[in-house]
Amino acid sequence: MERMRRIPQKRRTSKDYSQSFKIMVVREIEKGKLTMSSARGKYGIYGGNTLRAWMKKYGIFAKKRKSKLKIMQTPQQKIAELEQKLRQLERQNKFLEEQLVDIEDKAGILDKIIELAEKEYHLPIRKNYNPGQSENMAKQ
Repeated sequence: MERMRRIPQKRRTSKDYSQSFKIMVVREIEKGKLTMSSARGKYGIYGGNTLRAWMKKYGIFAKKRKSKLKIMQTPQQKIAELEQKLRQLERQNKFLEEQLVDIEDKAGILDKIIELAEKEYHLPIRKNYNPGQSENMAKQ
């Protein structure tokens, strides 16, 4: 029986991975979904130091360290950071508004479909939410 040979792959450097990929791997490790060694195996990351550097840069502890650095920011740096956050929130708001319009359109279409089905088949599809008083309340 012939042994399968493993084809050597080009060693990747940290620069070969996108920032979003690095953050995703770090989140999986922090949430306990993967250990560092299983993450290396799953994603084909060669060096253990690579993951440690990612954890240091993108992990929870990095956020705590960055918050301490914010205290030492100049006013110009704070303004630039707030402007960036504003742009991000505006993009997010626009996206959510578009989703809301889509959902409202879908709800209107479904409402029309139900209305047509009730008329066509003479079936009460919608529930009547006007139950009146219960028997126990009426006796009292």
